Amino acid sequence: MRMTGPLLKVLGELLDDPTAEVYGLELMRSTGLKSGTLYPLLDRMVAEGWLHARWEEVDPAEAARPRRRFYRLTGAGVHEARQILLEHGVGHLAWT
Repeated sequence: MRMTGPLLKVLGELLDDPTAEVYGLELMRSTGLKSGTLYPLLDRMVAEGWLHARWEEVDPAEAARPRRRFYRLTGAGVHEARQILLEHGVGHLAWT
């Protein structure tokens, strides 16, 4: 996968709590990325096996909002994310 600034931002956010599930809007807010940048990146990360994705099990009519798609780093994703961020000088003491 090509290393880009947006990828580094997303990996850093996901590594803050590697076991947590987050949805796209949360990542958009925390990284400042636009949806046209974020969602294709998330799709590529899922295809690489770095992320697990699942749709929220909620009735959109009852929730009065669309369903959310949640993302969580896989074991391989945690390993790759740590390696990539360390290689690019973005390492964080909390997860090294």
